[in-house]
Amino acid sequence: MPEHSGVDLARVALRAAKEQAKARGAEAQQRRQARRGGGLRSGSGRDGRDPMPLGAAVNRLIAERGWEAPAAVGGVMGRWPQMVGAEVAQHCEPQRYDEEERTLVVRCDSTAWATQLRLLAPKLVARLNEDLGQGTVKLIKVRGPEAPRTGYGRLRAPGSKGPGDTYG
Repeated sequence: MPEHSGVDLARVALRAAKEQAKARGAEAQQRRQARRGGGLRSGSGRDGRDPMPLGAAVNRLIAERGWEAPAAVGGVMGRWPQMVGAEVAQHCEPQRYDEEERTLVVRCDSTAWATQLRLLAPKLVARLNEDLGQGTVKLIKVRGPEAPRTGYGRLRAPGSKGPGDTYG
């Protein structure tokens, strides 16, 4: 390799000095970023921390948590009148969805409507699975009307059957 002289020697020395300065600057930059908490910096480019529309944020949260099926069933509960018809929706209301058993619990306001919905249940399950994806709902549990509670007051006599058992 030939000996450098004059201008060539100055160019080589300048290039070496620039490389050393660049290395020292990169080291100093890394130390500053480490003190500030790493390389997280805001800038003009898109970043995972940028604001996003509410709908996109909710969809991302649903996907991250694995809530797709419950969210879809919740959407069906909101569209219940369109799914079953206005007359049935007036008398039957979805209560809850059990994801493990894949069952939808529906409460009816009379035993006649509960019987009617039990007869419609296979068609309704097929319609829900068509809308939500196969196997999302396996069974519809139909509940009739609940009887009112007969407990009056906090204090009761032992063995009491209610207010009518003490008279005559």
